Amino acid sequence: MGSPYDTLYDTVEPYNLSEDPHCPRCGEGLGALTWLPPYRVELELHGEQPGDYARGPGYERLISERFADAFRAEGLTGLEGFHPVEILRVRRRGKRALKPINVPRYHVVSPCFGRGAVDLVLNRVRVSKPPTCTECRSTGINAIHGFVLEPGTWGGEDIFRPRGMQGDIVVSERFKSFVERHGLTNMVLTPTEQFVWDPGKRGPAPLPNA
Repeated sequence: MGSPYDTLYDTVEPYNLSEDPHCPRCGEGLGALTWLPPYRVELELHGEQPGDYARGPGYERLISERFADAFRAEGLTGLEGFHPVEILRVRRRGKRALKPINVPRYHVVSPCFGRGAVDLVLNRVRVSKPPTCTECRSTGINAIHGFVLEPGTWGGEDIFRPRGMQGDIVVSERFKSFVERHGLTNMVLTPTEQFVWDPGKRGPAPLPNA
């Protein structure tokens, strides 16, 4: 937030949804309902120009056409969909609203649910209760002060939602290099062990045997 490419989107009716994804083992819901066509949105610009990546409601994301073309051309994995999006309106905020803008074509994509699973022992993640399903590892998360994946669980996807933290997106080093080489905008990539989210200021979970 606050960058020259700070961009959000909101869906426009008719807004069609399917059922939310569920764990194949325990049946637990894994997050937001799935967005179905037609894909019609309004962009909200807080920066000077639209970014290559935009967040909105649900698990779907918008990516620019140049992002989509480069991702597929280089054989990266983990994004699903690539459906064209209709931009109905662009809302601009603040003094930057007087500057002309160039709105790219966008595609809607979904980061896949990967096989990579958060390590139940080494994470500095505070949870409301221990997970009971070894497949989805779903639980309520109160604070994150860095996390790692359990060795041997990552399936090689370049961008994915990990088991146990389906609300977050993890990317590979190859994806990080891809973003930097192409100068893709409106993304900040943080090493997982340095990622902090703690709205209640609860602090990190204690390490084992600490």
